[in-house]
Amino acid sequence: MVAFPNLFTFLHLAVGCASFLSSVSSAPSQLRRDQIPIVPPAQLGAGADPRQAGMNLSESYQPNSSFLVKKPTSQVFSNFDFQSIALALHQEYIELDLFNYGLVKFSDADYDAAGIDADDRHLIRHMAQQEIGHAVALSNMLGPKAPKQCTYRYEFQTVPEFIDFSQRLTKWGESGVYGFLNLLDNRASAQILLQSITTEARQQMSFRQFEGLFPMPEWFETGIPQSWAWTLLSPWIVSCPEENQPLAWEIYPALNWTNQPDAIAAGKAAGGPSISNNVTALTQEGQENTFVWDKPGKTQGPYKQKTKTHTSGVPKFAAYVSQFNVTYAPLYDVDTNAGTAKARQPGGTVYPQGPSLINSTIFVALTDTDTFYTPANLSLINYHVVAGPAIYQAG
Repeated sequence: MVAFPNLFTFLHLAVGCASFLSSVSSAPSQLRRDQIPIVPPAQLGAGADPRQAGMNLSESYQPNSSFLVKKPTSQVFSNFDFQSIALALHQEYIELDLFNYGLVKFSDADYDAAGIDADDRHLIRHMAQQEIGHAVALSNMLGPKAPKQCTYRYEFQTVPEFIDFSQRLTKWGESGVYGFLNLLDNRASAQILLQSITTEARQQMSFRQFEGLFPMPEWFETGIPQSWAWTLLSPWIVSCPEENQPLAWEIYPALNWTNQPDAIAAGKAAGGPSISNNVTALTQEGQENTFVWDKPGKTQGPYKQKTKTHTSGVPKFAAYVSQFNVTYAPLYDVDTNAGTAKARQPGGTVYPQGPSLINSTIFVALTDTDTFYTPANLSLINYHVVAGPAIYQAG
């Protein structure tokens, strides 16, 4: 989109030369849990004498993990690791481009009129610089075959639209990593990625504050499968260098709302950019959600993939993925020819004392079953996705 020669030259050199992540030709084998004696239940807080629970039983007792590797390498161990981290790198690249592009597209007067002052703009500029470090770290994990930066497209025409797009994009970037982070074969790679994605979580909250939204109405952040993140990211990538290897993740048919809450208007009504406010939800249980979706087979993304579904193409449920729950609502007025359907927003909480489960920036897909999933096996839902996910601005 916009060229920043000095910035990208630095990134190119950093990717090629940075050495803070070690490169070792052969990775040490990881210890298995059955190779190390498990701590007896009596020494664990849940099964111990209440008077000793959570206390060391001797001065020399130090619990250790079977995943500990004395000489770790951050290079990827498997194709799963490579494809997952390559997806995350595509996300870091677009954030680097997006934050810089947003700063040069609009004037200082445009930002001032939107309530984003010079100090706020400096924070956005700092976020772009953070993405340099993230891109270097992930590129070093992947080695010579790491994908290079692509070209992108954006539809926003105002400062508030730029802020809104940024808070949505950083949300699926953050959640897309949470979905696979704990499954990576190389725990050393996972640790570095964890320490970068927590920075992105702070970016997402900052953009919510810039938009005038309540910064964090949820109790838990959401993880989504890689194919969900790629479905949301790929439409914004125009093309990539020929040397880039296509990603293995699937792209599902697009899902959209016809009555999506207006986050920009809600943020403005709440007082505009601020640290916080008392508007903690934009939607409520029982309100009607109207959906429209595409049929599979459309070409999407920089690697010319075809959108697909593993189902018959007939959706039965709307799956609201928020915090660590998948909550289903039955669809009605389903018209498969027109690709339209409706659902009533479900209610509930994660725990009885908590806020509404359907809140914040969340994800919704249309599925053919209402199978129960947990954050540890959510990727199994991919076999039942008819369309989506889409971002739902519930709060």
